[in-house]
Amino acid sequence: MPHLRHRILLIPYPVQGHINPTFQFAKRLIALGAHVTISTTIYMHNCITNKPTLPNLSYLPFSDGYDEGCKYTGNNTYLLYSAEFKRCGSEFVANLILSNSQQGTPFTCLVHSILLSWAAEAARELHLPAALLWVQPATVFDIIYHYFHGHSDSIKKPSCSIELPGLPLLLSQRDLPSFLLESGLSTYSNISSLMLNLFEEQFKDLDVETNPTTILVNSFEALEPEALIAIEKLNMIPIGPLVPSACLDEKESTEDNSFGGRSQTHIFRPSNDCVEWLDSKKEMSVVYVSFGSLNVLSK
Repeated sequence: MPHLRHRILLIPYPVQGHINPTFQFAKRLIALGAHVTISTTIYMHNCITNKPTLPNLSYLPFSDGYDEGCKYTGNNTYLLYSAEFKRCGSEFVANLILSNSQQGTPFTCLVHSILLSWAAEAARELHLPAALLWVQPATVFDIIYHYFHGHSDSIKKPSCSIELPGLPLLLSQRDLPSFLLESGLSTYSNISSLMLNLFEEQFKDLDVETNPTTILVNSFEALEPEALIAIEKLNMIPIGPLVPSACLDEKESTEDNSFGGRSQTHIFRPSNDCVEWLDSKKEMSVVYVSFGSLNVLSK
């Protein structure tokens, strides 16, 4: 309604690949007249450089029990961290929702990125609408959904190609998330098992919802028309691509460091050395591979 200023609580999973899409989504919400509160862990909040500053954008970090960061030494470390993260986060979200309501500035919706099922559960118990922000394409969502809904055998060990309900493409093994594959489980057993358990919990939470769950997808309709409607019980809404708007419209100013330009937030200090190195190479001669912000590889 025009006279109502929506107040959105936005909780990203505390890794680089979720932080930037979340900030881009916040910009879209604010442009529509909403007030957005972004809550992430104290450690992640302190790591982020070049934090966006906009009217109607506020930050409210919370402790996950590891304010100096968590040093990953294996699955047991992550499981301990995950349990504490869930306990602290659930308590924070519930208290925040209640306190804002008591102060006369209630949130109208909670939006959380993947692997934060506890945030949706806390909102559900307090009758606050919640939505899942899926930072990957709709097709990836559909593949993982079907894995946990009757198609695990065909996905684990695919033949030359597999066909999944609602998806127009025949998928080969290289199209599938590696942690779903039997080969991935045998080669990277600890990591794959952990990822499988995390996503299983995420999709179990979606099954609990009695009303159609809203999935906000980092995609656009012309790119994935079939994938966005492949699962009838879920309401998948394309809101992407969640990239800096200057990358979509060259006419827009690239000097706006608050949000509109090409600037991105970073959780690690960026290096200019790589740009100088790239400039020394022939055009189209370099392949870029990202291993994410959690893996640390030896030389």
